[in-house]
Amino acid sequence: MKMKAILFISFSVFLVGYSSFAQEIDRSYKKMIERKYDGFPLIQPEVLEDKLENKVPVVILDTRELNEFHVSHIPGAFYFGYDIKNWKALDNIPKNAEIIVYCSIGVRSQNIGKELADRGYNNVSNLYGGVFLWADQNRSLEDNAGSTTNKVHGYNLVWGKWVKKAEAVYE
Repeated sequence: MKMKAILFISFSVFLVGYSSFAQEIDRSYKKMIERKYDGFPLIQPEVLEDKLENKVPVVILDTRELNEFHVSHIPGAFYFGYDIKNWKALDNIPKNAEIIVYCSIGVRSQNIGKELADRGYNNVSNLYGGVFLWADQNRSLEDNAGSTTNKVHGYNLVWGKWVKKAEAVYE
């Protein structure tokens, strides 16, 4: 009987320790993404999802590279890119249109958002947590064929570690 009690207590201590470790990862992720934002306007994932569900007119720009976009993107998003920017995606977009930019966690998209603001677009916000957080919150993603997917491009092994619930791929 004492052995079972010792095993139960040991297992309970392990679970509490593991739970604390898991929470630490979440806090670390939150701290990491929040330090990347520099006062640029943010939009929370649930607010964007609500806009999409209610068909509020919004322009969503995916500022990752094309191979990342092909793996998955937020439904309705336009490919914009980062190294080679697809400025044609904005040809018919008024300067006052609501534009939401996103990338993996929010760094590249914030840079693009600042470029858009410099070009006169005055209603630009950055998706908090990027597509990684969007995917980990089980929000809709589609692949290049328009099919629903749970995959998200992890960018690289260093950044991909932040993808917890979706399937990170590196194609």
